[in-house]
Amino acid sequence: MRATLYTGNKTFSIVERQMEKPRADEVRIKVAYTGVCGTDVHIYHGMMDKRVPIPMTIGHEMSGTVDAIGEEVSGYTVGDKVVVRPLDDRGAQPSDKGFNHICENLKFIGIDSPGSMQQYWNVPAFTLHKLKGETDLKLAALIEPLSVAVHDVRLSGLKSGETAVVIGGGPIGLLVAMVAKHAGARVIVSEVNEKRILKAKELGLNAINPTKVDFVEYVKEKTEGRRADVVFEVAGVQPALDMMTEVAGIRGRILMVAIHGQKREVDLFKFFWKELKLIGARVYEREDYERAITLITANELPFANMITDVQPLSNIQKVFENIDQNPDGMKILMDCQL
Repeated sequence: MRATLYTGNKTFSIVERQMEKPRADEVRIKVAYTGVCGTDVHIYHGMMDKRVPIPMTIGHEMSGTVDAIGEEVSGYTVGDKVVVRPLDDRGAQPSDKGFNHICENLKFIGIDSPGSMQQYWNVPAFTLHKLKGETDLKLAALIEPLSVAVHDVRLSGLKSGETAVVIGGGPIGLLVAMVAKHAGARVIVSEVNEKRILKAKELGLNAINPTKVDFVEYVKEKTEGRRADVVFEVAGVQPALDMMTEVAGIRGRILMVAIHGQKREVDLFKFFWKELKLIGARVYEREDYERAITLITANELPFANMITDVQPLSNIQKVFENIDQNPDGMKILMDCQL
């Protein structure tokens, strides 16, 4: 079988391996598609070399079918369509309070251990979620990032009729916006990249460039001065943090979706003045995955428009090089059987 290896220094190699029999508690998956995640791009840039055991097969946004089953595994048959929730929580402790998706010793499969950018992949059976037979496996590769969006919207307590502002129109930001709109919210996206603004509009979203329009005033005009009930900060830059406290209305909730690798300035006075809430959000829980699967299966939202390219796994080096040269794309899928 064919597998890819990140070998450091912005380099991937293609290797041939023997397929391994799954262990007693594992399932072997014939991987159909793997999405390229922003984290994968960070790995490619060497930003996670201290964490990722090099050389390593990365990838975690995937879909596939069951190819072989360990002797202790039940509930699956060969040919079942599945996705993997790539969280290995076997190191959970009582101090984690049952929140195993953020437990202290959590291992993220595809980062801390081998991932899905290979033709066949052995994974612990407890990470699997079964799909319906009619599920489109290309769309199913979006379930992992969609689960992030579902988790964020759920934690925000967003209600139908509320106004949600999404700061950042990348893949996660637009998925958050789609889920929020589906929940009945009035959604406004802030994004500076004009190509991503066009993509947002293709998805039926209201997207505004804050460098061309006074964004806070725009939101005030659209809400009779009330501003946003919920703000999702998905951009991960200082101007977004400056904006989030301005655009949030009285008792607004701010969801911190972006990962900030350094300390930032935040206007805490606004939290006092407007009784704001700041809520952290990290990955997803089982119920978020199941909700994402339901949304993908129903296919009522324009998820297919999120996929901007499908490339054979053998082109992995060129794919990552092209992402550097063309950062405007949304979601690139790797066909793991080519």
